[in-house]
Amino acid sequence: MRLIFAIVLLAGLGLAGFAIMQAQGRFSAYETALNETRGQVVDVTDVYVVNRSLGYGDRLAEEDVVAIRWPADSLPDGAFDTLETIFPEDADGPRTVLRAMERGEPLLAVKVTEPGASAGVATSLTPGMRAFTLQVDITSGVSGFLRPGDRVDVYWTGNAEGGGVTRLIQASLPLIAIDQDADDQNRGPAVARTVTVEAPPAVVAKLAQAQATGQLTLALVGVGDEAESDTVEATLAQILGPKDEVVVERERTCSVRARRGATVEIIPIPCPGDAGAVPVAPEAADAGGVSTSDGDGGRYLLNTDS
Repeated sequence: MRLIFAIVLLAGLGLAGFAIMQAQGRFSAYETALNETRGQVVDVTDVYVVNRSLGYGDRLAEEDVVAIRWPADSLPDGAFDTLETIFPEDADGPRTVLRAMERGEPLLAVKVTEPGASAGVATSLTPGMRAFTLQVDITSGVSGFLRPGDRVDVYWTGNAEGGGVTRLIQASLPLIAIDQDADDQNRGPAVARTVTVEAPPAVVAKLAQAQATGQLTLALVGVGDEAESDTVEATLAQILGPKDEVVVERERTCSVRARRGATVEIIPIPCPGDAGAVPVAPEAADAGGVSTSDGDGGRYLLNTDS
């Protein structure tokens, strides 16, 4: 009986020890994982995002934004971290949305105007750039498929160096407005009469001269296409190809001028080389009654009876 009791006791002690060892192992693993998690914690800060969809021209109100926690080391450029910077107390008016934003998107300075400013083209220009308007039609304006935010190549067609030529004068110009519409979310195709591009002053001068001296045509640049355009030019001679030289053989003709009183008759005759044709000086031919011409300036007198 005592032997059975001792065996049961030893078995119980063994199981208890095993359970304790397992628990210690689990607690150690948990503590290690907790320490690793603590090492992965990042600093966060407040960032204001919009809580509803906003479009071009919408007025920004306090109820349109909300603060969320954002990793401090990955803040977007131009993000707002306080409500006072978005809505200053001394502001002349509310901010206006320049670019469409979806719910939960961070509010950035480039997407809204300064407090009280309107959403005109001047507010969206990059510093140092100018806005310049080009006249287009359904053909030169890519059949109405242009919209603000696209990029275009500008080709000039005119007369240069004594012939017609088409030349790429500026590549990848950004469009900031179509007619009087600067909303980049307007996706409907429309035939434009004018487009407004953003360019430095030197390019604006080139475009103004090109528009005054020839015809401008726009070519749409693909989204994400960053390839640099080489010098592109096409002349009328390149389009038509080389000209075939046509040799026209002039038929040599000879004639005789016969004077009979006041009447002069021109009679076709065989060219020099025929029997009886003798070259004479012009004065001798004029003195006689009959003279000939071979069409090359030579004159002959024929011994014929009139």
